[in-house]
Amino acid sequence: MMIDIKEAQLDGAYKLIVAGEVDASSSIHLDNALSKALGEYKRILIDLSDLEYISSAGLGVFISYIDEIRAQGIELVLFGLKEKVQQVFQILGIHDLLTIEETEADALKHLNDA
Repeated sequence: MMIDIKEAQLDGAYKLIVAGEVDASSSIHLDNALSKALGEYKRILIDLSDLEYISSAGLGVFISYIDEIRAQGIELVLFGLKEKVQQVFQILGIHDLLTIEETEADALKHLNDA
């Protein structure tokens, strides 16, 4: 299974729903979706609850936007990481650079408190 990305509007925020696997060949789709979202929205939720696998290339997509997110004051919250996906984020220290919440409710709360 490759990557599947859906978009939704949610409570004044933009939501990307990423499912499947993000590897070197599919990370361009994540890059395009994230680039578009960052260009248009200031409050972004990324639902990773159906993400089965992410490679370093996929993580690189998130890392490449960290400066832009900070510079533009964008609130970006990831949520719903499966344990094996979360471990990859932690091994590379990305959980220190991005906001990661357990549930969609927690992610929305974080956005609304920001």
